[in-house]
Parts: sequence; structure tokens; C-alpha cells
Amino acid sequence: MSNYCLISSLSLMSKIECIVKGRLTDHLSSHNLLNPHQSAYCKHHSTETSLLYIYNHLINAIGSQKLSCLCLLDLSAAFDTIDHDILITRLSSWFGIHGSVSNWFKSYLSSRTFRVKCDNHLSSSCACLCGVPQGSVLGPLLFIMYTSPLSTLISSLSLNHHLYADDTQLFLSFRPPDFDSSVTHLQNALQRISSWMTANLLTLKLFQNGISAHWYPTTTH
Repeated sequence: MSNYCLISSLSLMSKIECIVKGRLTDHLSSHNLLNPHQSAYCKHHSTETSLLYIYNHLINAIGSQKLSCLCLLDLSAAFDTIDHDILITRLSSWFGIHGSVSNWFKSYLSSRTFRVKCDNHLSSSCACLCGVPQGSVLGPLLFIMYTSPLSTLISSLSLNHHLYADDTQLFLSFRPPDFDSSVTHLQNALQRISSWMTANLLTLKLFQNGISAHWYPTTTH
């Protein structure tokens, strides 16, 4: 049951989202505000571009006789935990969305309810105070805008990375003598990332079960 996803029942008026998404995308593109490290929900980007980006980095590391560490991060119920106040503030401070447009997004996110159905039993309605509507047109785009500061944080930690929706790939290449210091640097960076996630009400699955990383040795013995 913990893996069940919400199904949004959207009205016909929600088709206006397509217009809003088009204008919002044009605004982000014309002002170069889209996250260059995000491959999801972006034109000409896909899972293939995400994989090729990482693959190219690892192949270049092999050519330079370096070791590579790839750490895969995953979020738990990411779309359901987005804080509306943080999102609205981020739309304003990071993406220049103010005034009546900001008020429209506040209205879009507010006054939503949810119910739980089990067999023929239906619960009473409860206010939905966080998250973006599952299956909506705008939900995915709002999510990647919400997590855009994560890329800035990771870059400041001197780590290579790429994102696809709520999946984050961290990778670091280094010389064999620098193995211990590089692993320590990665662990410290993960703690910083975890703190950012917590502050933004996002939950890393990685830290629930301990750190899990994949090592790709690029030298032979």
C-alpha cells in the first residue's frame, strides 16, 4: 500500500493548464531558466539523454585512468510532499513569476481535497495541503522548478550530476591515490543534500536504508 499513487480527478476546465504550461515553458526557455541538468519534462530531453550524459562521463574517466563513483538518489512520494508556500516563493525568487500570475498559481494549488477508496468504502474529504496534482499537465513542470536549487547546491559541492524527474545521479571521478578523500567528500556532500531535502520537505529513500553506491573501477590490476 505504501507504493500506491494518487489518481487525480480533473475537471474539463483543467485543459487551461495546457495554455499555462505553454506560456510558462516559453518564459523559462526565453530567459534560460530551465535546469540544464534536468532531462525530464524538457523539450529534446529524455531518459536516453540522461543515460548518455552519465555514460559519456564514465567513458572519459576510463580514458583518463580514473576511478568513478556513481550514487543514485531516489525520493519517496516526491510529488505528494511539495510545500505550496515554498513553491510559490521559489516561482517568484528563482523564475520571476509575480503579481496576478503568482496569484493564479496560488489558486491552482489551493482548495484541493482528497479521499481514499477501499473496495466499496469511500472516506470523507480531507484538505490537500501539499503536493501537486498527479496526472496533471502542470504538476511535473512545477516539480522540476521546485527542485531546481538542488542542482546549484550539488554544483557548489564539486560533484557531477544529472536529474530525471525525482531521480538524481551523482558521479565523481578521481585518481586511485585519492580514493579515501574522494569517498569522504562524497559522504559529506550526501549529508548536505539530505539536509536540503529535509528543509524542503522531501524524503530520500537512500537514507532510510543506508548509503548505496555503485563503484566502477577503471584500472586493471
